[in-house]
Amino acid sequence: MSDAEVHVVFGAGQVGNALIHRLVSAGHTVRAVSRQRPESVAPGVEWHVADATDPTATVAAAAGASVVYQCLGAPYTKWPEQFPPMQRNVIVAAQAAGALLVTLENVYGYGPTGGHPMTEDHPLAATTVKGRTRAAMTQELLLASEAGRVRIAIGRASDFFGAGATQSALGERVFANALAGKRADFIGDPDLLHTYSYVPDIAAGLMTLGTDERSIGEVWHLPGPETVTTTALMQMVAREVGHPVEIRSVPKAVLSVLGVVNPMMRGVAEMRYQFDEDFVLDSQKFVSTFGAESTPLSTAIADTVAWFRTRAAQP
Repeated sequence: MSDAEVHVVFGAGQVGNALIHRLVSAGHTVRAVSRQRPESVAPGVEWHVADATDPTATVAAAAGASVVYQCLGAPYTKWPEQFPPMQRNVIVAAQAAGALLVTLENVYGYGPTGGHPMTEDHPLAATTVKGRTRAAMTQELLLASEAGRVRIAIGRASDFFGAGATQSALGERVFANALAGKRADFIGDPDLLHTYSYVPDIAAGLMTLGTDERSIGEVWHLPGPETVTTTALMQMVAREVGHPVEIRSVPKAVLSVLGVVNPMMRGVAEMRYQFDEDFVLDSQKFVSTFGAESTPLSTAIADTVAWFRTRAAQP
């Protein structure tokens, strides 16, 4: 694919923003699409203000695109209502532009795996509301591809961490708490294996899918740092912050009680199964096809701690 082609990124959150910068650094022409224009825009980025819930605005924002990246998100408590319509609008926009549609997904659609590593051919057998929503969105993408409406490539990642990722399982209540000498809060068993995906690696993987035609029509697990237990990961965090970090695992009963009155906690509680069994993302298909190199976990943790330290120092 030519560097002169226009790469349109829908969503400027933690992953979308990292992808925008990576595409620009690689010399691509980039248009970023979000509801609001940020105060500062990276040189070389055309910023387009549009709401993906508006089908007309979404089609206009993607006009002339060669590749469209769907990195959108919906409020955690309103996934079923808000996320599918946004994706449908982006599918139509990519179709109208004749563009390749690269979509970022999480792994909610798989549901419980019994601790077995997740591969791309694992069935979409979700048992939760958000999981079934994600699985249905995947099916819409695959059906649009099979019908010849749009070319697609799907990239999946597990729990995000890195600069800007404050609300994830490895976000504020882990890295910020660790820096402040507080307990790091988790759900589930920290001694189980758990794949955490590093934001810069996710962005790199998405760019690969958007610039290599071997990606088309396939689902890909995006590579990232090595998978270890959460306990081992927190020991690395402790070494980086320079003091021990106590881990507090929130009991299932407490989550259930909180979920009665707090919709966010109810949403967290339904996904707890991911932390009650080994949760390993197998990205060998991607690595064997594209030869990707991922960030070592120690480097990813050091960079994330550095970002949270800089953030804590700001007034």
